[in-house]
Amino acid sequence: MKKFEAHVNVMPLKALLDPQGKAVMHGLHNLQFKNVQNVRIGKHIYIELEAKSKKEAQEQVEAMCKKMLINPVVEYFEFEVNEI
Repeated sequence: MKKFEAHVNVMPLKALLDPQGKAVMHGLHNLQFKNVQNVRIGKHIYIELEAKSKKEAQEQVEAMCKKMLINPVVEYFEFEVNEI
């Protein structure tokens, strides 16, 4: 078995409003960062796992995302898997 690390980024769907992102954007404008045009708030998940191959690790991470880590109604995900 090989060791892998996965970096998963979860973001709200682009078609949906992001009230937290809007609040941060307004706060940045109040701090004189007037050039900020949009802010979206998501989450980053770091996972260490063991698998026989990178392909198997990728399949496992994708299954984790679909089964538990995201809500597909309001979020999408992207991930990267690297051997460590």
